[in-house]
Amino acid sequence: MAAAGLGQVLLATAVPVERDAVARAFGVLSSQPDEAVLGAAAGPAHPFRPGGTTAHGWAEVIAVGVGPALAAACTGSVLTAAALQGSPYGLVVSAGIGGGFQPEAPVGSLVVADEIVAADLGAETEDGFVPVTELGFGTVAHQPPADLVRRVADATGARTGAVLTVSTVTGTAARAAALRDRHPTALAEAMEGFGVAEAAAAHGVPVLEIRAISNPVGPRDRAAWRIPDALAALTEGFGKLAPVLESWNRHDC
Repeated sequence: MAAAGLGQVLLATAVPVERDAVARAFGVLSSQPDEAVLGAAAGPAHPFRPGGTTAHGWAEVIAVGVGPALAAACTGSVLTAAALQGSPYGLVVSAGIGGGFQPEAPVGSLVVADEIVAADLGAETEDGFVPVTELGFGTVAHQPPADLVRRVADATGARTGAVLTVSTVTGTAARAAALRDRHPTALAEAMEGFGVAEAAAAHGVPVLEIRAISNPVGPRDRAAWRIPDALAALTEGFGKLAPVLESWNRHDC
């Protein structure tokens, strides 16, 4: 059964381990081929795209690949196929693990984006970074529905703030500090949210981003990573989301 007033929900993760963590919240782990969601008209799946989807009533969970470009292309393909089949999605959720800005987003916590920001889309100048919007092009941010963000945070205990999309993961304290200077409300960084949001916006579909924190943003220290803990937090968080999505209607917001 689809969520009331919402239609089918597309949950877009980067890689299969994230997809399975989300699907585990619904007790579903059996995989379908990509064509089941992309549609026969879409042809074969992208050769570099992690394959497989899982379905659970109101939701489809899919791995769309790493990075904003591949995430946008694959999410757009899924949304287009659904629209052509007469069953468009009513909401897209970018989901997975990510880095957390300390101390506001500790490892193991959950973050829901109140803003999805392309943090490195622009130009470097002698005076610092200039976002692409200041160059007269495009957009660098998408705002999820505020009421839905609040409801998700209330239901899951997630922190709310900006989630930054980067094409190069932060690996130094200097870059972490620079990102926080430019984006003082940022709680997390990941690599797909803005790409998923761009695809959703092109189809007029609202978007969310939910991240479980696996590591601090800053110096690259594998010993500090807690990927299993973050995946467990992702499963737990999505286990609490069904009632929220079933009761939310985008036209009431």
